[in-house]
Amino acid sequence: MTATTEHDPIRLLDIREAPLSVDEVYGAVGDPSAGGTALFVGTVRDHDGHAEGVAVTSLGYAAHPTAAAELRRVAEGVAADFPVRGLAAVHRIGELAVGEPAVVVAVACDHRGEAFAAVRRLIDDLKRQVPIWKHQTFADGTQEWVGVRA
Repeated sequence: MTATTEHDPIRLLDIREAPLSVDEVYGAVGDPSAGGTALFVGTVRDHDGHAEGVAVTSLGYAAHPTAAAELRRVAEGVAADFPVRGLAAVHRIGELAVGEPAVVVAVACDHRGEAFAAVRRLIDDLKRQVPIWKHQTFADGTQEWVGVRA
């Protein structure tokens, strides 16, 4: 887990096997000068998002050893491009149940529009750039890795 000094807007970055806490992530970005805080929670759904009607029975996440460094790089990019007062991002690895949070990100800025834009960029860049892969098992017994690039 990465925790930083109070002057660094990046307050919490982690990739962990333990269940995620929305309250922990929200609390980490709190800042008395922030007028807006945007939070996104990605949860495990009961079907594949790309193949309608395909039931998912189990799901797991795995991370490359460079994932924490890439998460830091993504967070630094967002903090450099937006007036961020506080930023936090935590992603789960291991086996998850339907309905569990898989990722929680939050950004606090002076204004709501900035916070919305920054949290959107944070989750989008995290999903695109951080090497964390999803392994799905479907009701018919087939399996699929998502996000693995050769």
